[in-house]
Amino acid sequence: MKKIIQKIKNEIALLVWKKYYSPKLAKFKNIHKGEDCFIIGNGPSLNKMDLTQLNDYYTFGLNKIYMIFKRMPFNISYHVAINSLIIKQSKNEISKLNCPSFLSYISAKNNNIKSKNVHLLGDIKPIDLFYKDLTEGIRQGSTVTFVAMQLAYFMGFKRVFLIGVDHNFQQSGNPHDTQKMVTDDVNHFDPNYFKGHNWHLADLEGSEMSYLTANYYFNKDKRKIYDATLNGKLNIFEKTSFDEALGMAKKVNKT
Repeated sequence: MKKIIQKIKNEIALLVWKKYYSPKLAKFKNIHKGEDCFIIGNGPSLNKMDLTQLNDYYTFGLNKIYMIFKRMPFNISYHVAINSLIIKQSKNEISKLNCPSFLSYISAKNNNIKSKNVHLLGDIKPIDLFYKDLTEGIRQGSTVTFVAMQLAYFMGFKRVFLIGVDHNFQQSGNPHDTQKMVTDDVNHFDPNYFKGHNWHLADLEGSEMSYLTANYYFNKDKRKIYDATLNGKLNIFEKTSFDEALGMAKKVNKT
């Protein structure tokens, strides 16, 4: 009975999202066709990089990236968050962002985030492994980085450069378990990132499966994802350095 009720709820939620939120995503289709971008993870390696150099490039900032702005002022073009705990903990900060913020419909719909910049992604009933058309839905794929990759594809970006995707977590438990972090957070760029808060343990294996999927779809369409993370542990994408990435990537045309 519970499964039937949940199925009905999902069907209703999908209809609501399709009617009210999906059409608002259409304006982002191919708006950056042929351009390059950076997807900024939240790993501690960011502390060893000068992110102010990214002000001349298109960027996706993930989750609680706003925590680094005070000590490393730079602008992000887009923000992405899908995790329910992160959205709940960050709703005030997200509402103040001056860029489009893409959030999970499932996680955000009950948090009453009031901002004209917020756009809700349809992660209600994912069917495709990788969504080329975000007006049809999104697959979370165990990591917000994978969602950002689908967004980058939808927007038409030709090359994506990853930084701060350390793919290295100190944790004990099963993937997706909820735990309260009582010590400093060593897994992210700020020791207070999850300190004193609940968090979901990372799913590295699930993330790798998603990254392989993204790599396949980008390569199939003659696009490319590079990994410019400093000393990152991920071995899916072609490696390059941050300096090389800055030299390769097209800058924002401000004329």
